[in-house]
Amino acid sequence: MMSSSPSHYPVSRFSESSAPLRVDLAGGWTDVPPYPTEFGGEVVNFAINHRVRVKKSEILGDSDLEFDFPVPRGSGLGTSSAMNVALAALNSSSQLENLDEIAEEAFLSESEENRCGRQDHWASAFGGFNHLLFIGDSVERMPFEPMQSSLNWLKKHLLIAYSGSSRNSGEIQESVWSSYSSGGEGTIQGLHKIRSSAREMANGLQQDRRDLVVSSLRRVCEGVDMIDPTIHDPFRGVVMPLIESGSIVAWKALGAGGGGCSALLCSPSGKEYATQRIEDEGWQILDWDFDNQGVQVTQ
Repeated sequence: MMSSSPSHYPVSRFSESSAPLRVDLAGGWTDVPPYPTEFGGEVVNFAINHRVRVKKSEILGDSDLEFDFPVPRGSGLGTSSAMNVALAALNSSSQLENLDEIAEEAFLSESEENRCGRQDHWASAFGGFNHLLFIGDSVERMPFEPMQSSLNWLKKHLLIAYSGSSRNSGEIQESVWSSYSSGGEGTIQGLHKIRSSAREMANGLQQDRRDLVVSSLRRVCEGVDMIDPTIHDPFRGVVMPLIESGSIVAWKALGAGGGGCSALLCSPSGKEYATQRIEDEGWQILDWDFDNQGVQVTQ
């Protein structure tokens, strides 16, 4: 952190932090307690170049915070988690030397108000692609290097579409985990299916096996429908005709779903048609790129 100003100067300090949003490709939900404690979770995600920015000003002993969100909150891209990571970094005494500590602090802060998992905070803190294992309260970042050809293909064919309606992730989380706690077999088996998608996704990206990437996304979609079909319901009217036409080969809701954004993987010749149809429905296509920087602080 910035050192204190000498007492003979007016006390006026400004600092700013930013943290990227993320796309949860596979395994999301299995990072949310208590699943990691009972079964172990696994997620593949990546950060994108849309950042939540936090500006802190201190004048005469009073602090003020300003927030700037690149997309509406409730979009499914981890805006709340990015905000908490940016805040944790801004207030960290270790600067950016311990990103695991910053991510955990951000998770603990957010989990006081909402049930959530840890994947978003690690994606925002570290940036780039992440293959994460969750065992109890611990997080392990697996060695993970997607092939450049995989990244080029994903960037070219993956649409991030905002439906125009946000959602309350807390309500969906409570519905899913209430079923889980009561021993709902469909919910538990759905989570297992979602978890298995993460390893398949990691293998597909590291080997440039596009068939595995498609299969993984389809597996996620099937698992999500098992834990709560309302997660995908707001998207089906637009997405299913594109699936049937072959323009989209696989898809999933981002975050907790129920509105917000979806990730749509287009066929080689289907992107233009899918984009046109999506925009005709009033959805917005997010212009995005990969973010490899993670959380940043400037003073």
